[in-house]
Amino acid sequence: MKKQLLRRMSLALSLILVTFLTGSLIRQPKEVQANVNYSPFTKQNTNNMNEKLVQANTNFGFKLFSQIFAKSADRNIFVSPASVAIALQMTYNGASGSTQQAMAQTLQLQGMSLAEINQSQLALMESLTKIDPKVRLDIANSLWLKQGFPFLPEFLQTTEKYYQAKATNLDFNNPNSVKIINDWVSQNTNSKIPTIIDSIDRSAVLFLINAIYFKGNWQKEFSKSATQEKPFTLLNGTRKQHPLMSQRGEYRYYENPQFQAVNLPYGSGRLSMFVFLPKPNVKLTDFNSNLTAENWQQWMKQFSSRDGEIVLPRFKLEYDITLNEALQALGMGVVFQNQANFSNMTPRDVQIDEVKHKTFVEVNEEGTEAAAVTSVGVRTTSIPIREEPPFKMVVDRPFFCAIRDNQTGTILFMGSIVDPK
Repeated sequence: MKKQLLRRMSLALSLILVTFLTGSLIRQPKEVQANVNYSPFTKQNTNNMNEKLVQANTNFGFKLFSQIFAKSADRNIFVSPASVAIALQMTYNGASGSTQQAMAQTLQLQGMSLAEINQSQLALMESLTKIDPKVRLDIANSLWLKQGFPFLPEFLQTTEKYYQAKATNLDFNNPNSVKIINDWVSQNTNSKIPTIIDSIDRSAVLFLINAIYFKGNWQKEFSKSATQEKPFTLLNGTRKQHPLMSQRGEYRYYENPQFQAVNLPYGSGRLSMFVFLPKPNVKLTDFNSNLTAENWQQWMKQFSSRDGEIVLPRFKLEYDITLNEALQALGMGVVFQNQANFSNMTPRDVQIDEVKHKTFVEVNEEGTEAAAVTSVGVRTTSIPIREEPPFKMVVDRPFFCAIRDNQTGTILFMGSIVDPK
């Protein structure tokens, strides 16, 4: 049989965001053993290839979030579409034939050559990690290879050149290998995600890991003395006391019949958290049904400077999810099957076994701490300031938020918070 020597590839993505995320692993079947100041909303230093990749990542990010939300609308969700995209784009370099086509469709990469994707991703990563002296954003990639298992030199060279991923050979039979991998994850997430794996299955042959760490102080910090315990209304209508931060000032703000939205910048303003609060008569599920890449781009153009008051809950959460089901629903099912073709990665037959994603996020008066990677290319324009009365936005019920690089349009993190416990 052609698939006699089938190996299974399991991807575990690890990122950090006001959350964190980590890597991916490859397995073979058990029955076969293997031998500066920045003006926000002004795009700078981007090219068409970067914009295409950012747009692809944006489209993929919202489609992925929609799939996750459909299964978990009643719980907190916080993901890094950027981190997932980076890890899968590294893996994409090893795919061929119908497997490569399926991944391209899911990742929204149609019309881009592999060279364009890799060059654009390198340029994007370099841009993102030189963001702002007041903001820290670290992106790290690594490959952990089973000692003695054959991988094509071209695949390893490409991931090292364009994704700066160091490949390390490990004896997966040595229990210390788990600690070595987890130590790398902990180090590259500033200890926010201490582990990504508990053990290494005898069939595992590769862990492909992406980690992103983000920490930024608000451009205008919230005063701790203004934080008060106030009711936060949960999805079921129950009200619970929770610390709500508040401040007044001038913000970039947008409102329509469905929601209020505010842009809270970090540091010099290149990175922002966007908070979207559905109106009292609009359910979070209804808001999410309109949460598409196309609508997002239009909304980004509508923000204008306006005086007002923002009341925002402190929140801290950990989130983890296995993304196999969501990726299969988006058209990537073949990569999890025996028919998978990763012949540009290894001469052996392999398939993806698992894609894991972990995040951590904390938002408080000083700012946000998190981890992940993302790219979204949207040209945003300012709207002239109009004389309007001050707004008041009290985020005391479930809401959506995203952390965005305003220069490239990349969305680093996104999530829906239904309980800020």
